[in-house]
Amino acid sequence: MVGKWYLGMGTGKVDWNAEISPGPREVGFDHSFIMPATGDRVPCVYVENGQVVGLDPKDPIRVDYEKPIGDEPTGKNNPELLKMRPSHGHDMAIVNGVSRIGYMTGGKSALWVDEDMADTFAKKATAFIAQNRTRPFFLYFATHDIHVPRLPNKRFGGKTPMGPRGDAIAELDWTVGQVLGALDSNGLARNTLVIFSSDNGPVVDDGYQDDAVTKLGDHRPAGPLRGGKYSKFDAGTRVPMFARWPGRIKADTHSPALVSQVDFYASLGAIVGAKPAAGASPDSMDQSAALLGQDRKGRDWLVEHAGTLTLIEGNWKLIPPNKGEKIQVNTNTETGNDPESQLYDLSNDIGEKNNLAAQYPDRVKAMADRLAKIRSAEPRP
Repeated sequence: MVGKWYLGMGTGKVDWNAEISPGPREVGFDHSFIMPATGDRVPCVYVENGQVVGLDPKDPIRVDYEKPIGDEPTGKNNPELLKMRPSHGHDMAIVNGVSRIGYMTGGKSALWVDEDMADTFAKKATAFIAQNRTRPFFLYFATHDIHVPRLPNKRFGGKTPMGPRGDAIAELDWTVGQVLGALDSNGLARNTLVIFSSDNGPVVDDGYQDDAVTKLGDHRPAGPLRGGKYSKFDAGTRVPMFARWPGRIKADTHSPALVSQVDFYASLGAIVGAKPAAGASPDSMDQSAALLGQDRKGRDWLVEHAGTLTLIEGNWKLIPPNKGEKIQVNTNTETGNDPESQLYDLSNDIGEKNNLAAQYPDRVKAMADRLAKIRSAEPRP
């Protein structure tokens, strides 16, 4: 495992100066080199196999997400120290000229440099590939490049007209190229399955003044989809996914199959002939045929999650009634919240503009009932 973890580490208040457990190792990774959360959160350090990398024991790390600790400057009180200012939140501890979420002291020798992060992670990933080229391996590489704060390496500065956000996307392209290049140079490309995907839909202003909004122009990051990150509309959770396996998947093909990233667990298990342990991953379905281009249908239904649960069943999507704001002001995102049920036919309304709930009350009830059963069900066989 290399890159952004953000699944929780340790138990309760974490002691970053000792071995940190649980973490990637406890869910099956033999080796991990990670950032413990996201780039906009403290502690801004790398963790390798449960230990902070480069930590000086004489300069212990202290972290608090609720109140300031020590007398370190903050983005709120010392904006003159910042090279990138926050647009909302993100005004606490300053690391590498950027204020973050949470307060931190100590660990000076272990702090990362944002602009070098892509290089650091890419080197770890490609080294792992080279070291394991003579045996089967699994690499989970969670890049950070386009997550805020967007601080790509200087060699990508000005590569696009979109400012730091566009330049960070260019850096992501380079990162992917490093991994594919490592497969080529080690003679592994033909028999290696590569999956490239995202953890959520696009967001432009996600907490920093990085020109992302002002330089967006007429570009629509979500294309025809409605909403964005944090939204119940499909731009929040319907994301790109590419599967590349030259020995098994025909190039330049497209599939409309309905699949979930949750299905990777059972699907990859099926491909390598391994079954999940009894009771494990009850929501994961074997969609290996869809992944390999042999099945263009995939799932019958799919649950999406963006604050609350929504249901896709065939071409129909149900968003149950929800309270709350309709526009998230900080990110200017339509949330999908509405006091009434919403029903969309995605076969001819991918932008979720025409609410058909009033025309199809029986379908709304049937899908709401199914979602309630899924939510409360015992683990399926």
